[in-house]
Amino acid sequence: MLRLITTLVVVLTVVGLQTADGQAAAKIRVVASITDLKALTEAVGGDLVEVDTLARGSQNAHDVEVRPSLMLKLRRADLLVRNGLALDFWVEPLVVGAQNGRIMPGTPGYVDASRGVPVIASTGALDRSGGDVHPEGNPHYTLDPALASIITTNIVEGLKRVAPEHAVRFDEGRRVFLARLETDIVRWQRMLEPARGAKVVTYHETFTYFLRRFGLEQAGTVEDRPGIPPSPGHLAGLIRTIREQKVRVIMAEPWADQRAVELVARESGARALGLPSTVGGVRGVDSYVGFFEYNVKALADALR
Repeated sequence: MLRLITTLVVVLTVVGLQTADGQAAAKIRVVASITDLKALTEAVGGDLVEVDTLARGSQNAHDVEVRPSLMLKLRRADLLVRNGLALDFWVEPLVVGAQNGRIMPGTPGYVDASRGVPVIASTGALDRSGGDVHPEGNPHYTLDPALASIITTNIVEGLKRVAPEHAVRFDEGRRVFLARLETDIVRWQRMLEPARGAKVVTYHETFTYFLRRFGLEQAGTVEDRPGIPPSPGHLAGLIRTIREQKVRVIMAEPWADQRAVELVARESGARALGLPSTVGGVRGVDSYVGFFEYNVKALADALR
């Protein structure tokens, strides 16, 4: 009898492990180029998806090194969700190196999340003299939470292509997420309403969509041109602008040149405010809603 019981326990354990493995294997394996898209895919996909990312939240998404470890992530993927607009240009050699026919451009497993997004035109020269070149427009559209409706449409369409049997659940997941997000956007706008029209300086042109959504104005950037370190002359001019326009806040990403930011803040009298530019840019801010909650509160407090 004891031997029989032992045998049954072993069999049930093995069956349980196999079932767990089967459930894990049934999940759609998604790789997103940036953490914002990872968070949005998780928000609409729920427990049907297993999402990894190529860029870290604290990393400058313009400058991701092509590494074999990232190719391995893509080799296993059922779906690739990329930002597009030349932000994640480094995805292309990674996809080629991964040799995964499921996620090549034009296949069901390839999603360009920028499709249909009303893009803000890039400023400055559209050649290498202009720094980071984005001829298709400013690529940081995920920083406008209202655009999540378009972005998640693209993501859900991709998920349906690779797992059509879950179409209803994907649509419902998106509906529930957007309903909550719509309420949150109204609350965030209310939080920043007292500062409407205020001018701020940013390090890079990362927050352009965010500022437009919440009625704030970008008076300048610490960078001379996108991706180009500031010259002494540019910093001197920026300091004058901040003083003349009474700018109170300099918004700086985790990867910004902190010495340049602190210099401008010290000489101009403005406050340097470190803010994550993508989900996961600071510890504990790991969801799309949490990302905006953190940034809106920090900025509203700084502009009081």
